[in-house]
Amino acid sequence: MIASKNIILFDDQVESLYPLALTKPVSKLRVGILTIAEKWERYLNGIVSYMTQEYLADKYQIKIKDDNLFINGRILPTDKLVLMIKDLGLNEAILYEEQLVAARIDRKQLSRILDEDDPGHLDGTDISSLEGVIDYIQRPYDIFRKNDQEIRKDYELITKGRKSQIIPKEVSTKGFKIFIEPGAEVDLCRLNSSTGPIYIGKDAKILDAAVIRGPFALCEGAVVKMSAKIYGATTVGPHSKVGGEIKNCVFQSYSNKGHDGYLGDSVLGEWCNLGADTNSSNLKNNYTEVKVWDYSETRFAKSGLQFCGLIMGDHSKCGINTMFNTGTVVGVNCNIYGSGYPRNFIPSFSWGGAHGYSTYQLEKAIETAEKVLARKKLILEQDDKNILEHIFTQSAQFRSWEK
Repeated sequence: MIASKNIILFDDQVESLYPLALTKPVSKLRVGILTIAEKWERYLNGIVSYMTQEYLADKYQIKIKDDNLFINGRILPTDKLVLMIKDLGLNEAILYEEQLVAARIDRKQLSRILDEDDPGHLDGTDISSLEGVIDYIQRPYDIFRKNDQEIRKDYELITKGRKSQIIPKEVSTKGFKIFIEPGAEVDLCRLNSSTGPIYIGKDAKILDAAVIRGPFALCEGAVVKMSAKIYGATTVGPHSKVGGEIKNCVFQSYSNKGHDGYLGDSVLGEWCNLGADTNSSNLKNNYTEVKVWDYSETRFAKSGLQFCGLIMGDHSKCGINTMFNTGTVVGVNCNIYGSGYPRNFIPSFSWGGAHGYSTYQLEKAIETAEKVLARKKLILEQDDKNILEHIFTQSAQFRSWEK
């Protein structure tokens, strides 16, 4: 029996992926069907742990062995890079534009990195000049921008050598790349995989009259509600529910857009909920480039995108008929409601909307989160509460009304 590899995924430049990476290591983010961590486990036959920010480390702990693969958590696996990592000798590294991509490190060298921020002697191969080796996420919108390619790659990885459950005869289909996991229910819907593969996870459900065009991923326990219209490339993460009209969106997990309304070119974190008839603009009226709030630069920065909708952090929610403007960024634990367009940047722990904000007090936010998780028979652990407390304190700098 071949021993599984010990993989440590490390975080760097995390601020550029806020608010999605405020609550978890970067590699826990879902792009395509799988999270980045799940991709590396499959590609390298290993078990992942994390080297992450200090306030996240109690929940997401590092596990060190005598032989470790040390990989940047923003990096998406490619076939070429996977082969290069497999060929690494002990204490050899791969660099890209002077940044560490991956290394195979023994316990002593890794302790040096952790204790002294000094890699010691590592023989590094710079692959900056090579094409088709490195791919990564740098900003939250990279998640939906790269979702098409990642669904296709993950689909091949997950389904290789396996057989799909039989597609019910009452389901209308086009194309040949449709994979249904055991326990999934697919009723009276239309699935078009001629534009990309469609993956339906274990115990997932697609209800009557839904129309879906690939690439599309419905992860374990997730639900597409009746008469939904979904365009690729969209991922509905585990135990999420979606309805209405959706295009090129990624729902991380346990998040809901259960009713009519449009959402395009967007990413929702975990435990988010969009009220009925919520709509998000993904294109400016003058068709110009969208500027998006950048935490690493603490300002609105050019995205390079013409289409960019909503970026929403974990545990945030909005009321019925909410209207989000193009490129809106909502932090963690926000409660948005009321008429008009709220701000394009809404700091974590905000309560209100276009007519003004107050602070969503930590105790109330945690109380709500506990109730939400309890509905899924889950518990908000003390580590989770500590993380939210840190984010509450750290994000106060952006809540201008407190000053």
